[in-house]
Amino acid sequence: MKLLIIRHGDPDYEHDSLTETGWTEAALLAERLYKTEDIREFYVSPMGRARATASLTLKKFGKAAVTLPWLREFNEALINRPDVKDQKKISWDWLPQDWTQEPLFYDADHWLDANVFKESSVPEAFQKVTSGLDELLLNHGYRHDKNLFQVENATTDTIALFCHFGVECVLLAHLLHISPMQLWHGFCAAPSSVTVIYTEERRKGIAQFRVSSFGDISHLYAGGRSSSFAARFAEVYGNGDRLD
Repeated sequence: MKLLIIRHGDPDYEHDSLTETGWTEAALLAERLYKTEDIREFYVSPMGRARATASLTLKKFGKAAVTLPWLREFNEALINRPDVKDQKKISWDWLPQDWTQEPLFYDADHWLDANVFKESSVPEAFQKVTSGLDELLLNHGYRHDKNLFQVENATTDTIALFCHFGVECVLLAHLLHISPMQLWHGFCAAPSSVTVIYTEERRKGIAQFRVSSFGDISHLYAGGRSSSFAARFAEVYGNGDRLD
């Protein structure tokens, strides 16, 4: 089995759609996927920017996508971030000097035990996403069993999930059994990027998932484009509104 986790194109967050650049990225993405992938099933977040990105690929393939509510961005479970006193923030946007001081955040089994998460709805949100992913994979023949997957019906099918960076890291954390805090803050999947994950079955009936490419934007380079900035922060201190 092969999973494609695809981030939406450059976002127009105000209208939950795409910018002009985002639509160009989505078109280049659709061309790349149509030429290189034999996608059997398509799944999409209910949010507008993911649906817009998927629409051009679906048109190319002449297919429809199944909308999965749990693929929406992981931004409903808010936390009391230590440096922000007057409002709650999304769980995956911390200053490096704060999150790196908590050893639990590096622990795949205990990151949710940190007080900031125990006092929030993040555990329930995380369970919702991971349970949804497990059900999807089981429907395709792979049953989650501790840190591995039992193969009930081996397949070489390719499925595509159009979603968002925050939830993409949750999906990868669950598949790879690592803390999403390290993915949220140590990786960046650019708009319209494609992350490719394969099952590896070295003994009959037992599989694990391996990432063969993360955040691939070769379709943008092929179209003479560079990556959009969304999801990145200031590369050097003082880059104006790129700071948060």
